Amino acid sequence: MSTLKHSMTAQKFCVKCLVILSIISGLIVWSFIYLGLNPIQFFSFFADSNIAPFITRFFSPDLSTPFLLRIGSGILETLSISAISTLLASIISLGLALPTAGRFGPYAKSISRFICNFLRSVPELVWATIMVLAVGLGPFAGTLALTIHTAGVLGRLFGETLENHSSINNTALINSGSGKVAAFLYGTLPGIYPQLLSYSLYRWEMNIRMATILGFVGAGGLGQMLFYELSLLREPKASTIIVAMLFLVMVVDAFSNKLRAAQTHSMG
Repeated sequence: MSTLKHSMTAQKFCVKCLVILSIISGLIVWSFIYLGLNPIQFFSFFADSNIAPFITRFFSPDLSTPFLLRIGSGILETLSISAISTLLASIISLGLALPTAGRFGPYAKSISRFICNFLRSVPELVWATIMVLAVGLGPFAGTLALTIHTAGVLGRLFGETLENHSSINNTALINSGSGKVAAFLYGTLPGIYPQLLSYSLYRWEMNIRMATILGFVGAGGLGQMLFYELSLLREPKASTIIVAMLFLVMVVDAFSNKLRAAQTHSMG
């Protein structure tokens, strides 16, 4: 009887899986038809004869000293944009985290969550375009754009971390006569600090990548150099910039991993 029951359950499960797979497959086919995409065109002679020569021109990067010095300046600018924006966003997010976690009542929680959702729902490129129109071309626009978007993301993450953290230590300090600020700094913050640091480092890595992309709308950094060189069809120079972007991301990723590992080791 038990075997028959399990067999019927498995049969129903298989039928359900087939129905879901059929729906997903149908949606994929419909998407190709609606967008007018023909997968065969990706492998056509026309595509191969145009893309292959274009790609091969990227395999001779420009390593001239003047251009490498310009790339070094672009790397420093990209690092500065991402670091400053992440630092400012982290500070702003700490202020948003308290009301987002409900520390100032339900109304403040709803308002702060709406602010965080609004800031992070607008893509960085859109913020960068708005900031370029507001303050002009350059790294300042990129820094503002990344700060605004990252503040929304980290504000929500910090708030959820604080909301899920136990308030026993914080309550004990307040009951012992400590002020609310001191109770937060000594009772709550040490417990959530590693998680906040991990979120901040992760967003810094993402901002490194985004800082290069924001250059395509004139927000400075390596991205602005890449857009300029691609616009003039200077593939060797563009290839050098792409390699520099890859190198920068790898270095920052290794640095943040070591920093997180050191933080975890220090916490025991």
